[in-house]
Amino acid sequence: MIVGILKEIKAEENRVAMTPSGVEVMIASGHQLLVEKSAGVGSGFSDTLYLKAGAEIVETPSEIFQRADMVMHVKEPQPSEYPLIRKDQIVFTYMHFAADESLTRGFMKTGAVAIAYETIEDPSGGLPLLTPMSEVAGRMSIQEAAKYLERAQGGRGILMGGVTGVAPATVVVIGGGIVGTNAAQMACGLGAKVYLLDMNLNRLRYLSEVMPKNCFPMMSSPATVRELIPQADVVVGAVLIPGAKAPKLITKEMLSSMKPGSVIVDVAIDQGGCFETSKPTTHGDPIYSVSGIVHYCVANMPGAVPITSTIALTNATLPYAVEIANKGWKKACLENPGIKLGLNMVGETITYKGVADAFDLPYTPVSQML
Repeated sequence: MIVGILKEIKAEENRVAMTPSGVEVMIASGHQLLVEKSAGVGSGFSDTLYLKAGAEIVETPSEIFQRADMVMHVKEPQPSEYPLIRKDQIVFTYMHFAADESLTRGFMKTGAVAIAYETIEDPSGGLPLLTPMSEVAGRMSIQEAAKYLERAQGGRGILMGGVTGVAPATVVVIGGGIVGTNAAQMACGLGAKVYLLDMNLNRLRYLSEVMPKNCFPMMSSPATVRELIPQADVVVGAVLIPGAKAPKLITKEMLSSMKPGSVIVDVAIDQGGCFETSKPTTHGDPIYSVSGIVHYCVANMPGAVPITSTIALTNATLPYAVEIANKGWKKACLENPGIKLGLNMVGETITYKGVADAFDLPYTPVSQML
């Protein structure tokens, strides 16, 4: 199979879909790799490294779309790419269709096959291609919150961990999955008082056993959220419903109960956000304030640390890319239930229920397409 690695064109996105070492593995599996010129520069990988790995460097994205059977991105296709995507071409990337109706409808018109990183599952029901970026985003959420708590950045002027004789910041993390656990670990490591909310009792028991003593796992409910956010200096939204829109957990009215200069970080923003007042921001312009509350809602947080993120992402995606390239998308879906769950769209047919439900569009089970 001819596989194309595209340069990211979303604003301030420095990651790349595959490292040179990943390219080497793909070529060893019998595939031809096309890499767009300068695709890896933002992640520290020069064209020379890709050439040494056996790739062909291609000048333009249009040539990659013309030649490749499967193209790989990090972020979702941008509107300027829709006309380049060929019918029946495999597009393997983070899609997040349910958060963006224009993307969903635009991609449907391409007639291509969408396999979304974020809905592929492993045998235990985990999300192996979302996990590494969730780890990065969870840890970054606390780094960014600590910065924007500074008065010069518009925050309250609170040091996350406090000092001798002065109380630390209070952090509320909503969601005890990969993002939330990593955020809580980072906040605890800095010395904050952390409330970690989740709705799964078994998960809460596990978190109670493994988290530090300054972390307090609690059952999440609307009442608990209302009780805790007035105490919070930082609130991290870390709720995920795979392939579907995030629920709105904090309303605009609830902001009035929070302390002025508090910071909320919405890690679920690429799934629509879990705060009513959230809207996507960029690394160049990452924050805005509503009712005196600082909002950090960067939709591609891991793009700020592209070396770490690209290596972690390739570690996770490479086995699936090899399998899809070896077998083709139909056979890969038939033989690997996890990849089957990653299939979001075939031509104009939506094969992932969360996407169809988000926009009241027709849904066709994957099995009917196979």
